[in-house]
Amino acid sequence: MLSSLFREQRHAMVSGTVWFACFLITAALIFVDDTPFLGINRWIKPAKFFVSIAVFMWTMGVYLYFLKGRESFARRVSWAFTVTFVIEMVIITTQAGRGVRSHFNLDTPTDAALFAVMGFAIVINTIMIGAVAYQYFRGEAALSPVILWGMRLGLIICIFGGVLGGYMSSQTGHTVGAPDGGVGLPFVNWSTVAGDLRVAHFMGLHALQTVPLFALAADRLGLPAARMATFGFAAVYTAAVCAIFVQALMGRPLIAI
Repeated sequence: MLSSLFREQRHAMVSGTVWFACFLITAALIFVDDTPFLGINRWIKPAKFFVSIAVFMWTMGVYLYFLKGRESFARRVSWAFTVTFVIEMVIITTQAGRGVRSHFNLDTPTDAALFAVMGFAIVINTIMIGAVAYQYFRGEAALSPVILWGMRLGLIICIFGGVLGGYMSSQTGHTVGAPDGGVGLPFVNWSTVAGDLRVAHFMGLHALQTVPLFALAADRLGLPAARMATFGFAAVYTAAVCAIFVQALMGRPLIAI
């Protein structure tokens, strides 16, 4: 299937590979340049985003692969994702190199403009995910009913995760009860002393992979009522995202250390 993916969804798969190469470069910079920013190495944030985008593009390549007969749509959406991510990552990486914030940075007119451009790009990205979800509900894809519903539900929860990111942007910060930065979990740097809105946002977005993988396992293992089990898993997953979001709003960390 991997060779088929690179043949039929070449742009999405190659794009994901390029983003992963960018992750390796920024990960190497973490060990070469130890300049701190907001309590962590300044290259950790670009590295996190690069690897997340790589996984997203590979995942989207799989989603688009099963939309048979919609090759033109798949090409347009894949290019739209790439353009929005290029805009976002140029800004994130440039700001990291400057030693200033990329997100929630309103310190100067230039910084505010860059944050606004980045936000606009992500809105377009979320709309494109919605377009993929529409295609999955519009008709049958080349999948078993269980996996098809797993992918549909994954897309819906992912969009919900994007909405949580929009709320976070409206607050011009991701930490509740303390300033952004400071003590956090390794690599992700989620706060261990205050609420962190990024956790629920992260979980919501990665339902794109988690829910379909559960559906795939349920389908392959022949679980009784596999479709209902997938719905149940998606409901529990969404409830967990909401609970973690509320916990952050209360100023409580996911893991206190």
